[in-house]
Amino acid sequence: MTQPPGFGAPQDQPPQGGFGAPPPPAGPPQTPPPPQGPPSTPPQQPGYGYPQQPPAGPYGQPQQPGPYAQPQPGPYAQPQQSGPYAQPGPYGQPQQPGPYGQPGHGYPPQPQFPGAPGTPPSGSRNPFKGKPALAIAAAVAGLLVVGGTVWAVAGGDEDPKKPVAQESGGTKPSASDDPVNPGYGDGGGGEEQTDLNEGRKAGESKVLWYKDAPDAPGNGADAPGMWITDKTAVKAAYKQLFAYNVADGKPAWEPITFDQKICAASSQKTAADKIVVAYMSGSSDRAECNKLQEIDLNTGAKGWTAEVADGDLFDSTLQIELSITGKTLMVGRSMSGVAYDVETGKKLFDKAKYGNACFPSAFAGGPKLIVVSSCDAGGDKEHDEVQELDPATGKAKWTFAYDKGWRVARAYSVDPLVVYATNEDKDTWNIAAFTASGKVRSQVGVDEDFAPACDWAIFARDLTGCTGAVADADTLYLPTEATGSANEIVAISLANGKEKWRVKSPADESMLPMKIENGKLIAYVEPSYDAGGQVVSLTTGGSDHKPVKLLQNPAGIADIEDGFYSKAIDWTGGRFYLSTTRLSGSDESQEKLMLAYGK
Repeated sequence: MTQPPGFGAPQDQPPQGGFGAPPPPAGPPQTPPPPQGPPSTPPQQPGYGYPQQPPAGPYGQPQQPGPYAQPQPGPYAQPQQSGPYAQPGPYGQPQQPGPYGQPGHGYPPQPQFPGAPGTPPSGSRNPFKGKPALAIAAAVAGLLVVGGTVWAVAGGDEDPKKPVAQESGGTKPSASDDPVNPGYGDGGGGEEQTDLNEGRKAGESKVLWYKDAPDAPGNGADAPGMWITDKTAVKAAYKQLFAYNVADGKPAWEPITFDQKICAASSQKTAADKIVVAYMSGSSDRAECNKLQEIDLNTGAKGWTAEVADGDLFDSTLQIELSITGKTLMVGRSMSGVAYDVETGKKLFDKAKYGNACFPSAFAGGPKLIVVSSCDAGGDKEHDEVQELDPATGKAKWTFAYDKGWRVARAYSVDPLVVYATNEDKDTWNIAAFTASGKVRSQVGVDEDFAPACDWAIFARDLTGCTGAVADADTLYLPTEATGSANEIVAISLANGKEKWRVKSPADESMLPMKIENGKLIAYVEPSYDAGGQVVSLTTGGSDHKPVKLLQNPAGIADIEDGFYSKAIDWTGGRFYLSTTRLSGSDESQEKLMLAYGK
């Protein structure tokens, strides 16, 4: 199989952080493989800088440790294990989960990294400086390759001067005629509430509504997902799903409470505005994340339910990932996947072990169904493979094998497919774009420290768990690491991997791409002490890419906007939505759940 080129020059020491991407398919080292043959390993590059301790990324997300770093807590309070192949069975020795807070399961009693769940996220710089490095030489002969390494896991820069935890006192929304709807995460209101729009200046956006979070255990709880329809904004938190009218924040339907905590959710919704969430089978240390429930986002009606069975030996549902492609729900277990008809809950197919001991280990949904498999773990031909599956049948449309030493970490985009991979031995990274037939289209050759905000994904790789990496048919848009406080967005051609243009943040704060809307790039600029955040648009074509302000959020509540424990963001229907992805469980102040801005 032809292989995509990689980026990032080796570090002087092994990195302590990274995306944890598995190695590409084995191929003759240093010798470019012929087309359709095993790809070659990237050439050795000079080192650029020294690794540092993993910092917290923008939006309160912890930055991810390196591909072969020590175990870290996962995004859904499930156990993480060290290394890409440190799973039971073919990925290592079986591990027995312990009670939450104990080794092998859940979050550790003491945070092991800056910004760890349970502690306020701290600001820090991107530890790995450098440039791109080639990962696959055969399919892209003649491509310019630059050496270097980048910390692309969570990336981004947080100003250490800025507040990093929720503000004290728990400001509550107003119950006045101003459409700031009172209410906590359970949809109820409180007394002595404050009008968040009081003192709003001309030209500033309006707080449409604000919600406090429900109580969470002392060791924290997950708040995965945020789904916006024409009618409702839906948010998961701990054991509940909450729905609010998009315009005024009034409860759209009664909160849905599950017997146990929510442990996974499909980031995509169906064409009929339905999602699937997973919750735990119990509260014991042996409980699994295997209960599925379909939900209608507009009505709150519950649809089908199912229980995901374990796979073969060591192929468990301790932690799962959910993705939707068309009418197919893909459930990723630790070493396989099972597909359901998302409309009926009927099982469609299994994606199990295949070929040279290749075990599916991560899935990405959306416009296409992508799977990453770890092959020959621990063997001489250890490598990763990427496939596109037919969502109706599970049949592979194409297969691409990475060289040995490369680990696929993230899919920055599914359509077009853009894959980020790392090589621990060479301390390098690679970003490759693929054609519709699974061939390498280009490799990013830009000497830059890119910094999308990514969640944790080692034990179960959340391929699409990065905010700030956006692509259209011909261009990839990535944020750089901030210099001082401001950063830039770089537009990179998917035809040749070269820089097309770059634009600096309009404020002295970081700017993060969100989506493409009507041919323009929509980005979010973080708030500062004396100014709220901004939503801006950038023209993608032509020569003028200066950010145009769509919303200027009010300065009066910049501390609230900036004080979410961790952040998910969205721009839909002319409104900007902000919600937390993790509850700290702190009793010192009322935690935030969700905030909506508009004109």
